[in-house]
Amino acid sequence: MIEILHHGATAGVTGSCHELTLTPEMKKGSDPAGSGSAGMRLKKGSDLVGSGPRFASDSRSAGMLLKKGSDPVGSGPRFASDSRSAGMLLNKGSDPVGSGPRFASDSRSAGMLLKKGSDPMGSDPNFMPSSSAGILIDCGLFQGQDEGRGASASDLSIDFPVDHIRALVVTHVHIDHVGRIPYLLAAGFEGPIICSEPSAVMLPEILEDALKIGFTRDRRLIERVLGLIRSRLVPVPYGQWHSVFSEGDSSLAVRLQRAGHILGSAYVECDARVGDVEERIVFSGDLGAPHAPLLPAPESPERADRLVIESTYGDKDHEDRETRRYRLKAVLEHALADGGTVLVPAFSIGRTQELLYEIESLIYEFGGVPLKKGSDPTGSDPDFNANSESAGKLMKMGSDPMGSDPSFTWESLEIVVDSPLAAEFTRIYRDLKPYWDAEATELVRTGRHPLSFEQLTVINSHEDHLNAVDYLARSHRPCVVLAGSGMCAGGRVVNYLKAMLGDERNDVLFVGYQAAGTPGRDILTYGPRSGWVKLDEECYTIKAQVHQVGGYSAHAGQSDLLRFVEGIPEAPSEIRVVHGDLEAKEALRAKLEGLLPESKVLIPE
Repeated sequence: MIEILHHGATAGVTGSCHELTLTPEMKKGSDPAGSGSAGMRLKKGSDLVGSGPRFASDSRSAGMLLKKGSDPVGSGPRFASDSRSAGMLLNKGSDPVGSGPRFASDSRSAGMLLKKGSDPMGSDPNFMPSSSAGILIDCGLFQGQDEGRGASASDLSIDFPVDHIRALVVTHVHIDHVGRIPYLLAAGFEGPIICSEPSAVMLPEILEDALKIGFTRDRRLIERVLGLIRSRLVPVPYGQWHSVFSEGDSSLAVRLQRAGHILGSAYVECDARVGDVEERIVFSGDLGAPHAPLLPAPESPERADRLVIESTYGDKDHEDRETRRYRLKAVLEHALADGGTVLVPAFSIGRTQELLYEIESLIYEFGGVPLKKGSDPTGSDPDFNANSESAGKLMKMGSDPMGSDPSFTWESLEIVVDSPLAAEFTRIYRDLKPYWDAEATELVRTGRHPLSFEQLTVINSHEDHLNAVDYLARSHRPCVVLAGSGMCAGGRVVNYLKAMLGDERNDVLFVGYQAAGTPGRDILTYGPRSGWVKLDEECYTIKAQVHQVGGYSAHAGQSDLLRFVEGIPEAPSEIRVVHGDLEAKEALRAKLEGLLPESKVLIPE
């Protein structure tokens, strides 16, 4: 039997997690635990890094054969990749999880990783591992009101069995697709983490930030968890089949193809065999829009007997790239006309880099065109010190702080990225230029730097961040600030919102999806009505202007999704619509049913 299960949000777009499990027919008198590698799973009460039989892969590319009794990052063979971009070998002899059973900490927040008395194998004294073997596709964090079948944003524990899970396949490193990986490890998962080569570079970075925010500031504990994650990574090139397991009557191989969503994103093709039954099952992950900058557009799979497809924007289309680019220009010009700050809540990966790319192109095209006549960058604040360190972050050498220039042009517009994580991922994007599309590569060849241009300022330290918030809230200097998180549920954007929502000179520009129950959704809903939003348990009146340019979503629109499915030479026998609000799922299902009457289209409960 080849079975697809869904462990993500029952409604909404976060907490993405799917399972593909293969179960052979049991022959009379057979051993349910099996004599092959299917019988090599955790026994009840086993230690995550103990001495029991461990994951072994026949695939040479995995390079992660762990001998019985070995430490996953100890003296045995460890993760090794020929890809220079991976560069993440752990030092011989290091112990990422300490000497005790699993990674546990006296820190109350870190203790969330392992619930007191939790048993990853369940409480059944007669527990026996099954003969099933499977993989997970993503294991993401829930946000806002989204919740799964037994987990939610407030309870992120793994609520499904993992003893038979042989590998985790990561489609991309957004937190709603990878945020529960530490919990998965704590629940007893011992297999490899398969992902694209760029994702292997970025995954530890995004999880380090998540651990700092959600679990603990204990540097030693964080390094242990990250060390364990690095030891499990198996980077796989796009377009190359990778065997997960092959024993007896069952085998499973996966292949990653470019999804165009963010750098390193992939959709997953799975070739599954149980006895005489063979199937190609495709998990879309998050698909990108064809006109998105920086990344090549996704191409349809050559075959999909069954398809699991996202539906974030299953009920609407985005503007074309040229339209959205000029809409962005118009919003910025309007917002900056009164000397306020344009605050853009943006995800650190993908959205920030695309916006920088587009803003650089606007500055390049309209460099000398005035944004505002007679602007006074310092306003009337007598306490502003143009020589202070924080001011220097916002005012480049050669600018006139007293506003004597009668024209404020695009060339003089300051763009601030106030997010250490976004800055780090922007650097990684620059380092991984071989994965850019032809247009972006050509810009670099001509001498332009779309992710590192003169008007761009990056704020790293917390002190500089607080100074920037205070200065921009008091000044009349036009500025565009990109800060996380994208849904305003945390991060530095919250301090900007607290300081600036009450001033009608300022603007908030949303360029991505806002999940129900997040502050971003509330600002988008109630801002135009001069309503309020709750931030850190306090209510803030919204006087700032609120805008949305939906075309900058990193997700495919409805027509893009339909085009992806239509491009499959033979229609899938079954299509499962997931990862979207109910209205979006139902709209996409209706379109697919009309387009492919021979396919069974369903929305999993």
